[in-house]
Amino acid sequence: MEPLAQDSLASSIFAGLNPEQRAAVETTEGPLLILAGAGSGKTRVLTSRIAYLIGVCGIPADQILAVTFTNKAAGEMKERVEKLLGPVAHQCTIGTFHSVGVRILRKEIGHLGRSRGFVIYDDADTISVVKEVLKSEGLDPKVHDPRRIRWQIDQWKNAGLLPAAAEEQANDLDAQLCARLYAKYQRKLAESEALDFGDLLLLTAELFRRHPRVLQYYQQKWTYILVDEYQDTNGVQYGIVSQLAAAHRNLCVVGDPDQSIYAWRGADIRNILDFENDYADTRVIKLEQNYRSTQPILAAASAVIANNRDRKDKRLFTDREGGTPIRFFEAEDDREEAQFVVRNMLTANRQNHIRYGHQAILYRTNAQSRVFEEELMKYDVPYTIVGGQRFYDRAEIKDVMAYLRLLVNPKDDAALRRIVNKPTRGIGKASFDKVEELAARQGISLLEAMKMACGLQLVGRSTAKLADFVALHAGLAHLRTGHALEDLIAEVLAKTGYLRALEQEDTPESEARLDNLRELLSSARDFHSANEDELEGEERTELELYLDQVALISDLDGYEDRADRVSLMTVHSAKGLEFPIVFLVGREERIFPHASSSRDEGGLEEERRLCYVAMTRAMEHLFLSCASQRMQWGERSYQSPSRFLQEIPDEWVETLGSAARGPRTRTGSPEAARNSTTAMRRTCRRTIRPARAASRSGRWCAIRSSGAGRSSP
Repeated sequence: MEPLAQDSLASSIFAGLNPEQRAAVETTEGPLLILAGAGSGKTRVLTSRIAYLIGVCGIPADQILAVTFTNKAAGEMKERVEKLLGPVAHQCTIGTFHSVGVRILRKEIGHLGRSRGFVIYDDADTISVVKEVLKSEGLDPKVHDPRRIRWQIDQWKNAGLLPAAAEEQANDLDAQLCARLYAKYQRKLAESEALDFGDLLLLTAELFRRHPRVLQYYQQKWTYILVDEYQDTNGVQYGIVSQLAAAHRNLCVVGDPDQSIYAWRGADIRNILDFENDYADTRVIKLEQNYRSTQPILAAASAVIANNRDRKDKRLFTDREGGTPIRFFEAEDDREEAQFVVRNMLTANRQNHIRYGHQAILYRTNAQSRVFEEELMKYDVPYTIVGGQRFYDRAEIKDVMAYLRLLVNPKDDAALRRIVNKPTRGIGKASFDKVEELAARQGISLLEAMKMACGLQLVGRSTAKLADFVALHAGLAHLRTGHALEDLIAEVLAKTGYLRALEQEDTPESEARLDNLRELLSSARDFHSANEDELEGEERTELELYLDQVALISDLDGYEDRADRVSLMTVHSAKGLEFPIVFLVGREERIFPHASSSRDEGGLEEERRLCYVAMTRAMEHLFLSCASQRMQWGERSYQSPSRFLQEIPDEWVETLGSAARGPRTRTGSPEAARNSTTAMRRTCRRTIRPARAASRSGRWCAIRSSGAGRSSP
C-alpha cells in the first residue's frame, strides 16, 4: 500500500478514538491485556486493531485470528473490518472458539483416527446418548439424572480432561460412576461419527498436544491472535490460546474481570486475572471511558462492584453530563411490582414517545417472567422473551435437520432414531428394538442394522417398511451432489412425505409448522447467497457448512433488536446488549443474589458481577425494584431486599412511593409534570396514596442501615 493511502487509512482508523483506545490499536507486538470496562468501545478497538495490522503494518490478512463467544459478535467484527478495509477482510479468520475448532477438525481430525464427516450433536442428542449409555449399564435414568451426568461430562471437557484424566480426578463413588459413563459416552459418539460441543475444543487441544507439526502449522498460519471476552474463557479455551500463541506471543486479549459471569459453565476468572503472570512482559491498557451509560448509572454500578476482591481496579467515567437518578421501588408483592414496571413502560411509550423496543425487563431466573408477561398481556404491550425456543430447536426444523444429517453421516444413530417414524411409517417399537439389539451385537450403525435385518427377515411384517426407509435414504443420498441446498431440502420434504403429512393435518398448528418449513427454505437460500464466496475455497460441501452453522447458533445469535417489542430476559442473556430504559426486578436476597450462589465468597462475587452487568445494560434510565412478598413454588414467601442495594450510594438513588394499582391510573398534576426536571420524572410521581408513600419515606436509608439480612417472618 502506498504511504499516502496508508496515512489516509490510519486517519480513518484513529478517527474518534480516545488516547487509551489508540494505544491499544498501535500496540501490535507481544502480549497485550486490554481491560475494557462496560461500554468502553472494545469492539471498535478490536476491529480498528485488525484494520491497523493489515492496512498500516502490512500484516497479511490470513495471518490474523480473532475469536469471540457469539456468532453475532463475530459477524459484527467482520462487518466493521470490511467497512475499513474492503474485501481483504474476508481473508481474516474471525469467529467463535467453536467455529474455529470445527474448521480445524474438519481438516485435521483424521490425525486422531476420526472421520472428517462428523456431525455435531446438540443438547437433545447428547441427552439421548447418555440415556443409551445408562441403559447399557443397566442403570435407571429416573434414578441417575441424564442431565446431571451430561453436565459433569461438560465440566470435565471445559477443563480439558479426557475420560482417563477425569477418572484419575474422581474422588468419590458418584464421580467414579460419572467418569466410567463419560468413557462409554465418548465411545458412543465415536461410533456415530459425532462430536458434541465440548469435543470441538477438547479434541482441538488434544490434536495440538499429540501432533506438534499440526500445531506448528497453525502457529505459523496465525501470527497475530486477538481474543474477545477473555474473562469468559474456560480451561480448554485457555489451553488452545496458549498453544497457538506460544511461538510468536503476539497475543492481544480483551476483557473485564468485573463481567465474568459464566463460572457455572466452566469460565475461569483466573485466566484474565493471571494473564500478566503467564506473560511477564505484558503491556496493560485500561479502557475506562464509558460511552453507554449516564453518570448516576455508572457511579452506582461501580460502587457495587468495588466490593469484590477478585478484580482489577478500574475507574470508569463518562463525559455525559446530567442523567436522572436510579429509581428504586419496593412493592408489597410481585404483582404490584409488575404493575409498577408496566405502568412506567406505558408512560414512557405514550407520553415520552420511547419505543417499546428500547425498554427491557431483566431478572435473575426465567421463572420470574410469568407475572410480567401476564401484566404486559393485560395492557396489550408487545413483548418478546429472549432465550426462548430458537427457530432451529422447533420440532419440524429438527426433523428436517436430522434427515440432512443422516445424508452427511449414515452412522448418525441419533438422527435416525428421530426420523425413523416421522412421518409415521408403521415401524413398531418391537421391530425397532430388534434393530437396535442387532446394531449393538454386531457393533454397527442403526442404518446398517436395518439393512441387515431386512436381509435376515428379522422383523417379519415390518421388513418391507424398513426396506422402504433404507431405499428412501439411498435415493436422497444420490441427490446430495448436483442439487442446490434449497432444492435438496425441498426434495427431502417432498420425498419423505413430511410436507404432505402436515398438509393433510389441516390444523392451525400444522399450518404454523408449514410456515416454519417455508422459512427454512428461505434460510437455505440466504445461506447460499451469504456464503457463495467462502464456498469456493472451502473443503466442506455446502450442506456440511450449513449444518455446522446451524449447530453453532447460540441463543443470543437469535436476538433481534425489535423497536416494537419490550425485551424480557435473564441477566445472563443480556450480556452484550444495551437499552435506553432497563427495569432490574426481583432485587431480593435468595433471588439476586441467588440462594445457590450465596454460600461462598466466590459465588457471591459472581452474583455481584452479574448485578454489575445488569446495571450497566442501561443507557439512560435504570429502575430497581423488589417485593416484600413473592409467590414462589406455589407458596407466598416474605422477602428481604438484596444486599447489593445497600452498596449503592444514596446520592445516586431516588426512592419512589407506591405504584399505581394499574398502568392506566394517572398521577400528579399537569403543572408538576411540566416542572419536572426531565421527561422521565413524569413516570415516577409519588402523589398516589400519600399516607402509604409517607410510611415509606426514607425507605432507601432504612434498607441501607438495617442491612440485607432481615429475617423472614
